[in-house]
Amino acid sequence: MFIQTEGTPNPATLKFLPGQVVMQSGTANFIDPESAAKSPLAVRLFDIEGVDSVFLGTDFITVSKTDDVQWDVVKPRVLAAVMDHFTQGLPVMEEGTEVDTDGAEDTETVKQIKDLIETRVRPAVAQDGGDIVFRSFEDGIVYLHMQGSCAGCPSSTATLKNGIENMLRHYVPEVTEVRAVN
Repeated sequence: MFIQTEGTPNPATLKFLPGQVVMQSGTANFIDPESAAKSPLAVRLFDIEGVDSVFLGTDFITVSKTDDVQWDVVKPRVLAAVMDHFTQGLPVMEEGTEVDTDGAEDTETVKQIKDLIETRVRPAVAQDGGDIVFRSFEDGIVYLHMQGSCAGCPSSTATLKNGIENMLRHYVPEVTEVRAVN
């Protein structure tokens, strides 16, 4: 098994591409070891000293490290853990675990916002090892949750304001602002 790694705009985060499907549908974001209990892979990664968060995408795994360790120490351990996990055929998520998907009934405006995020934004941020999830639209403000390498990325504010907000305002006149939420 060959696992590719890619840098991301966030220097504390690397993207690992195992060359196979990681998540069948949806994504999973784990910000601490307690939240990782539903993912045997995330639990294994949090056992590595210096791992701060884990994000599971369709075909990638994004790992963020703490500031007190260097990638040359953490990266080989993450690679070994991912390789061992997949070669043993272990599940990424516990069976029956729900993942972040969005199937609520929406207004036409919300449907248009979600469609733009899904088709134009998410593919771009996934290339950088992250994800942006729609949370709500209220009084002209779109609330988005940033995950993976996007969470805590120095350029995420610029991405939100200069990229996503401008695009949404162009296509959806009802949008006046975009804000990040936890």
